[in-house]
Amino acid sequence: MYPIAVKIGSLAIHWYGIMAACGFMIASWLLERNREYAKLSKDQCGTLLIIAMIAGILGARIFYVVQFFHQYKDDLIRIFYIHEGGLVFYGGFILAFLSIIVYTRKNKLDTIRVLDIFAPAMAAAHCFGRIGCFLNGCCFGRATDAFWGVTAPAGSILYTQTGGLPVHPVQLLEAGENLLLCFFYCWLLKKGKRGTVVASYLLIYGILRCINETLRGDNVLYWHLTPAQWIGALLITAGAGLLCYFYRHEKRA
Repeated sequence: MYPIAVKIGSLAIHWYGIMAACGFMIASWLLERNREYAKLSKDQCGTLLIIAMIAGILGARIFYVVQFFHQYKDDLIRIFYIHEGGLVFYGGFILAFLSIIVYTRKNKLDTIRVLDIFAPAMAAAHCFGRIGCFLNGCCFGRATDAFWGVTAPAGSILYTQTGGLPVHPVQLLEAGENLLLCFFYCWLLKKGKRGTVVASYLLIYGILRCINETLRGDNVLYWHLTPAQWIGALLITAGAGLLCYFYRHEKRA
């Protein structure tokens, strides 16, 4: 867990930013590869990607700052230091999701098919993002004595936060899950019915995130659940309902 990849004088290039850039490039390639499924032109595909990226970063940062405002109240300029990390996936997911809906409805595109092709792209980007979290030392797991436990470098912020104890590498677990989901959604785009990809994304990721949260060591509980688990429960409900709806709807058609 070494946050800085390269340092040249006062310029520091963080692993978090490198992984985010890699995720963006892979997501861009996947959208281009699958755009014909959603009947998107190259320009529309590129525009949607930029809109979703900006909305995703903005939403993820807002969600994090609101949740951990005590870290910034004495130095508000640090709110804009995104390269240091500090993004909450669900905040970015919600705002990006809404921005895609607004754009597709305004341009009279098939919103469901567009969301379908964004599912594997988002899973791939999220995979790289979680690797960035691991290298940055954020979103860490709780202490464990299992053989897979990882220890932060002495002197790092995470080392201080965890007391130097081994913790669950929950970031890498979620990265692996998202990688597998990416392959699954790419397959489902070819074999499944319209809408089943985005519905499956909501359902499966909601379930996995609720489970993964039990291994996290940096969360605050609200009524015995973390904020991510509450949102995950909503995603599970929505995903299950949409999956049934699209399956039945496409079957009748």
